[in-house]
Amino acid sequence: MNTIIIFMKRNYKILLTIVLLSVTLFAFKIKSGNEPDPDRDKLLLELLTFVIEKGHYSPAAIDDEFSKGIYKDYVQALDPSKRFFMQSDIDDFAKYELLLDNEIIDKDLTFFDLTYTRLMKRMEESKAIYTDVLKAPFNYKEDESFNTDYEKAPYAKNSKELKERWRKQVKLSALATLTDRIKVQDDNAKKLAAATNKDSISKIIDKAKSYEELEKETRENAKKSLDEYFGFMNDLDREDWFSVYINSITARFDPHTNYFAPEEKERFDVSISGKLEGIGARLQKKNDYTEISDLISGGPAWRGKDLEAGDVIMKVAQGNEKPVDIVGMRLDDVVKKIKGPKGSEVRLTVKKVDGTIKVISIIRDIVEIEETYAKSSIVMKNGLKYGIIYLPKFYIDFENRDGRDAGKDIALEVERFKAANVDGIVLDVRDDGGGSLSTVVDIAGLFIEQGPIVQIKSAGRKKEVLYDKDPKIEWDKPLVIVVNSFSASASEILAAAIQDYKRGVIIGSKQTYGKGTVQNVIDLNQFMRSSSVGDLGALKTTTQKFYRINGGSTQLEGVSSDVVMPDRYAYLKMGERDVDNAMPWDKIDAAPYKVWEKSANFNTAIANSKQRVASNPQFQLMEESAKWVDSRSKDNTYSLNMDKFKAAQNDIEEKAKKYRPLSDYKNDLIFTSLPYEVTEMKSDASLKEKRERWHESLSKDIYIEEALNVLDDLQDGTNPKRTVTKIKNDKLKSDKLAKS
Repeated sequence: MNTIIIFMKRNYKILLTIVLLSVTLFAFKIKSGNEPDPDRDKLLLELLTFVIEKGHYSPAAIDDEFSKGIYKDYVQALDPSKRFFMQSDIDDFAKYELLLDNEIIDKDLTFFDLTYTRLMKRMEESKAIYTDVLKAPFNYKEDESFNTDYEKAPYAKNSKELKERWRKQVKLSALATLTDRIKVQDDNAKKLAAATNKDSISKIIDKAKSYEELEKETRENAKKSLDEYFGFMNDLDREDWFSVYINSITARFDPHTNYFAPEEKERFDVSISGKLEGIGARLQKKNDYTEISDLISGGPAWRGKDLEAGDVIMKVAQGNEKPVDIVGMRLDDVVKKIKGPKGSEVRLTVKKVDGTIKVISIIRDIVEIEETYAKSSIVMKNGLKYGIIYLPKFYIDFENRDGRDAGKDIALEVERFKAANVDGIVLDVRDDGGGSLSTVVDIAGLFIEQGPIVQIKSAGRKKEVLYDKDPKIEWDKPLVIVVNSFSASASEILAAAIQDYKRGVIIGSKQTYGKGTVQNVIDLNQFMRSSSVGDLGALKTTTQKFYRINGGSTQLEGVSSDVVMPDRYAYLKMGERDVDNAMPWDKIDAAPYKVWEKSANFNTAIANSKQRVASNPQFQLMEESAKWVDSRSKDNTYSLNMDKFKAAQNDIEEKAKKYRPLSDYKNDLIFTSLPYEVTEMKSDASLKEKRERWHESLSKDIYIEEALNVLDDLQDGTNPKRTVTKIKNDKLKSDKLAKS
């Protein structure tokens, strides 16, 4: 999940203490570059554990239990599907299970070196295994099965057993693909039988292939996919794998304390700010080649119209400098060469989709990732106009106070809604993993007069309360917040504050994610005296816990919805409470606050919604589907016999048909953009397409529909637009009764 970040004066005091203590500890140089550097790794290990122990809210004891946790997490991270290591490898590793705490203290890298060297050896051997396995056709008449519950599976006893595991794993993947291809061909045969148009018939005949051809193509594609996977793995160097080890250590303090290597820190900054400096293109690795997978709307590459998805980048040049061949280069290194400061030029030599070679010059600029930012829509219902705001994360640009942030953007949307005479707002924070705490205070402050928003506690210190101090209320009409089990951190603070004030109704999943901790991102380079050292990256560590204004923590428990609506993943274990080393729930004193008393229909609206949800056939089907999804997640054994596999898949498809109406559902509402965005869409086809897709999804969203029903119930009855509509609706009902 994304984390909530807060930079407070009190935290700086803690960090200043660490800096002063560490001056003598870390005042020496390290080598730079990508070559293996044990001294750098030892320094990083020492620095990280030191900073965590001094700055973490509740640092765990580095003892044998801590060591066991690292061992388990790290080995699982290296080989999650148990297809590289054998039991003999695990026996070698297990000698260190209770020694890793000592190795950390002694800055000893023996265990890491052992596992890294062994993993590289086993991965190289695995390439030969799957290549050999895929040479000949599989026997799909043989009666055998494969269990994909890797966590419970034992490690292979020897190389013969490991090859057999690879064979079954690859066979299952190929079988699933092959049966899909056969099904498509069978469907084509049915179309052929029913076709009357000659062109349609010829197209279907051209696509028809024999079983042998389909089987061979399936194996070839399986090998290609595995080659690409291993190509990606080969791109990872020792430093990348050391980051995995480091994060197995940091995660034992709590799930949200982790290390950012330099490139990861940069990606995190982009994620939290929603912008970067570059050309605005997403890249992907295809074997030794780097391909354009997507262009970001509004970015330099998108504006230039020369670069397209599917183009392959062959060379990169900075301005007038000599082009550098990037074929075979790591994706991260390619990204570094293409990105650069605003106003600078990069020249890309690309192989176009049509096979031609072209040199494309692009002037880099600030690229805003539009999907990061809040967006809004309006809809008419029962004569009233309602606004929907979707907030994907609580973004902020820490480097530029004048830059975009979620608080300012939501305030702007509220102003636009007021200008459009909107009668109620739905704020959708489903799947919103968090972000900046300061933006939460700003957003919550739009809906209350003034008062506390969240309480924060640091280890060994008195609590601090963050207030909305502005007596002005920007929005005093009905408010509904939609959440789900992936609404985390900052989303939970906002929902909790609105719920405690009874300022709005919270609807959605039974409870939100349950992350009630605050993290600081600490630049590790600040602890180094010399500026010539390599980039050490950053540490994100838990420094505080936050609490609702009623005193309860959102940690583990999350926020319980006022109206619980079934969802497809309700029974799957995916919350903070399902993580073994999560911090505990606790409670502190409540902060003084005054409940909102301007919504006379508050309790009635909740009761009406609960009744609607309970009696709604669509929600009943959703609940049944959730239980079915849960039962399916526990079924991990698959037959590798084609007839039995097909029968099992057909059985699943037949059962799934019952839940098809869930995806076919459509409400009668029409969603549109605000006037300013309608104008923008006239000159931005990409934005127009994105908004049309979003509006289409809203028209199929039963949760948003019920949120709008709640807004209807929250109206106080004095709204003249609603009164007129109510009279019309009552008359229609009366006419229907008279006719019946």
